[in-house]
Amino acid sequence: MSTIGQRKADHLALCATDEVAFRDKTTLLEQVRFVHDALPDLDEGALDTSCTVFGKTLRAPVLIAAMTGGTDEASRINRELAAIAEQRGLGFGLGSQRAMHLRTETKASYAMRDVAPTALVLGNLGIVQAREMSTADIDALAKGVGADALCIHLNPAMELVQPGGDRDFRGGLETIARLVRELPLPVVVKETGCGLSRNVGERLRSVGVRHVDTSGAGGTSWVAVETKRAEAAEDHAAQALGEALWDWGIPTAASVGMLAPLGFETIIATGGVVTGLDVARAVALGASVAGIARPMLKALKAGGRAAALAFIDGVLTELRAVMLLTGSADVAALRSAPRLLGAELRLWLGALEAR
Repeated sequence: MSTIGQRKADHLALCATDEVAFRDKTTLLEQVRFVHDALPDLDEGALDTSCTVFGKTLRAPVLIAAMTGGTDEASRINRELAAIAEQRGLGFGLGSQRAMHLRTETKASYAMRDVAPTALVLGNLGIVQAREMSTADIDALAKGVGADALCIHLNPAMELVQPGGDRDFRGGLETIARLVRELPLPVVVKETGCGLSRNVGERLRSVGVRHVDTSGAGGTSWVAVETKRAEAAEDHAAQALGEALWDWGIPTAASVGMLAPLGFETIIATGGVVTGLDVARAVALGASVAGIARPMLKALKAGGRAAALAFIDGVLTELRAVMLLTGSADVAALRSAPRLLGAELRLWLGALEAR
């Protein structure tokens, strides 16, 4: 198997475990506390959980988020999760399409439209790879999977720990500006587990970016993923750096809160979202939709499609319960539901360093 194929296989194996979770840092979503409404005057069965993202209506503000691609096992997992997204009316995000670009024979592992013909599908490409590619080639990569939007992912911390990873991150903002101008589909700028700060958000807005994905700290640490790979390869220098940076990043709740005032059309909250309550908290902070990644993979690995469906149905049931108990008839009402913020989250949102 090629180096990139082996790396994708390693990522899948590690992300199906709890070995790559953040150690001490949380998402801080737990610091969003709703005020209970004992007199909601609502019918739970009539609650409207739908939302519109990139011109497509989702039955709930939930996305099965990007994880993998490029191998036979990745193809099987992507097809299962994409089919679930189609069945439940949710969004679906592909993992990095770098393998598809470098090895055209892996294209089939990203092909989901036959099992998810109407679902919202997000493509995915790294900023360093995008910098070296023409806009036409990137457009072809997105069209090749029938993507409704293309995520450009930023992952400097992960790359620094990855043996042989990228080290030159120059030209990123210029690349994003080019793609926003020239691509005929929406561009979503996303992190990969370390979050987006207010300062980065402002810089993105300055070049016309309208859609972002926090991918904040507190869930899967992709630094940890690469640290585990470095450990297995006996790369002691990379392992030591990864141990030092294991918990690096901006918590998901803080990243959403920092970005919310900046006027983005879409904010996707990913990074450690596990429950319907987490989804509701993210929406209350200003997210348009929340993405769930590793918990879905774990459920699928543990019990197949039935277990993954049961897991996501539990998330949706819990979201509806929170909406009822906050008196929120729809997602817009949930966004303005009364809530309290904990001290550490308020510190992140108020600190000058957060810029």
